[in-house]
Formats: sequence, C-alpha cells, structure tokens
Amino acid sequence: MRRAERLHALSEMLRRSGARGVSAERLAREFEVSVRTVKRDLDALENSGAPIWSRPGPGGGYGLAKGASLPPVTLSPTQAVALMAAVSSAPDAPYSDLAAAGIRKIMEVLDPRTRARADELAQRIWVNAPPASSRAVRSALEEAMAEQRVVRIRYTSGNGTTTIRDVEPVLFASTSGRWYLIGWCRLRDAMRWFSASRIERASVTTLPCSGHTIHEVGEPPEDARPVHNGGE
Repeated sequence: MRRAERLHALSEMLRRSGARGVSAERLAREFEVSVRTVKRDLDALENSGAPIWSRPGPGGGYGLAKGASLPPVTLSPTQAVALMAAVSSAPDAPYSDLAAAGIRKIMEVLDPRTRARADELAQRIWVNAPPASSRAVRSALEEAMAEQRVVRIRYTSGNGTTTIRDVEPVLFASTSGRWYLIGWCRLRDAMRWFSASRIERASVTTLPCSGHTIHEVGEPPEDARPVHNGGE
C-alpha cells in the first residue's frame, strides 16, 4: 500500500474508532508496518490539519476529535479515472446513480491540473455497458435493502409465469454478468434469487424485515465475492 493510500485508510480507521481510540500497536498490525512508521504517519496527518488526539498509558491510543472533519482527500488522475471506469461499466449495479453523483462531487473538488489530466485519460477508456434496468425498480430495491423493509415485486420467471411477491431483501449479488436480488420470499416461504431484469415493478412497503441474514443464503458463487473497502 502506498503511503498516501495508507494515510487515508489510517484516518478512516481513526474516525471509525470513535471515542475509544485505537493503539499504535494495533494500527501497525493492521497496516503491516512498524509502530515507528505509524507514529510518523500520525504526525503527518496532524500536520496536514487532521484533529488527532492521543491518550497515553494502558488503554490509551489515538483518535479524531468528535465532530471534526478530515482534510480533503487528494486523488491522482489515475485513481479518479479508475472510479469513473468502474461506475460507467456497471450502470445496473445497486446504488450506481449515487456512486456516479459521488464521483462528480470528487471531480469538482480536484485541482484543475489533476481534473484536466483525468478527463484526458478518461477519453482513452471505452466501456460497453449494458442498458440499465428501470430506474423506478432499482430505486425501490435499493431503498428496501437500505431500510430493511419488505418490497413487493411483480416478477416473471424464466418459464413466463408472473407472480406478485413480498420479499425481505437480504443482499444484492452479481454473478455471470447478471444482478440478482436475494431475499426471503413470503410467497414461497424460502430464500430465493430474483433476476433484477425480470422484476417488472417494485414498491417498498411499510413492513419491516423479520431478520433473515446473509448466512442463510450460503457462500457466494465462485465468480462472486462481497464488495469491500480496498483500504482494509
């Protein structure tokens, strides 16, 4: 991991640690560096304006002042283009509209030279993206997943049978180039995979999910894995 990436990941870990803080030894283990290197990184973050506090002694550690904001993150042109390429090539992915909006915000705050280099590099990347599914359907599925509420869908199976189902969303999955909603189907009283392209209508109900977990789904297919923060 490059130092700039480690500094960003370090600041995020401090932010997540909250009031309890985190020790230099744990940070060193997390990033596979020496305690001395961690302390140099903490000094660098503090010098850049990050409001870092330290608590000496047993049980002590480092953290960020409550309510404080971090200094802006600087991206390289290639990092900015990597984000653009990832979102542009997956318009059907859950929350892709929010991701695209986030990237636009990032591009707006980049310095002019970096933004110009990123724009030039972006012209050298072409994507063959499939057409996105209904925005209304995707919005309903995304909301139901985030709020953990039952979603009512009109679904047409592979054999042409159309049913109305109440589904408790558990996770989204992309495998073999297709997106699926996986959830507890109240009609079948079982966990089911629903191809997003076959969901014709979707509406979020006021009913809360009953607590089904991803462990009931099982292991991801061989060509799928959970998304994760690349810095962790």
